[in-house]
Amino acid sequence: MRCPSCGHLESSVLDSRPVQGQRAIRRRRECAACGHRFTTYERAAESSLIVVKKRGLREAFDLQKMVRGLMRACERRPVTSSQIHELAAEVEQELRGLGRDEVPSRLIGNLVMNKLRALDEVAYVRFASVYRQFTEVEEFGREVERLRQTRERQAQGSHQPTLFGLGEDEDNR
Repeated sequence: MRCPSCGHLESSVLDSRPVQGQRAIRRRRECAACGHRFTTYERAAESSLIVVKKRGLREAFDLQKMVRGLMRACERRPVTSSQIHELAAEVEQELRGLGRDEVPSRLIGNLVMNKLRALDEVAYVRFASVYRQFTEVEEFGREVERLRQTRERQAQGSHQPTLFGLGEDEDNR
C-alpha cells in the first residue's frame, strides 16, 4: 500500500477490524519510510450493480455518491461519519440482496430515506427535499406532517413500516 504522505510502497499493519457489517476490513497502517500513519479499507470485489435513473439512463452504482449525499443531509446534525457509512452499507447490502443486476434509482432513494428517517428526522427532511426536488415551502410542511402522523401511529402501537414516497400521495405532487 502506497503511503499517502511520501509515496513509499512498504507499510506495516498496526490494527485490523471488520467494519460495514463485516463486509470490509479497516486497517491502520504505518509507513516504513516516514512513519506516517493512515487508514485503508479492504472489500471483496462484487459484481457491478446498475442504477436505472428516472429517464431511463443507466449508470454504475456508486456507494461514495450515496455517502456524499448523506453527509450533506447530516451536516451539523448529531450523526457520526460511521453511522452514515453504516447506513450506506446497509442500503448497498439490501440492493445486492435483491439478486438483480439493475435497480431503479427510486428504490435506492426510498431505502435511504427510510433508514435516514429512523436515524435523524431533520436530515431525512433535508435529503427528501433534494431527492424529491421540493420547489415550494409547502412541500416541507407536508413532509413534516407525514413524519408527525407516522410518529403518532407508532406511539399508538401500530408499528407497520412506511415506505415514504411509495403511497398514493406521490401521484398528487
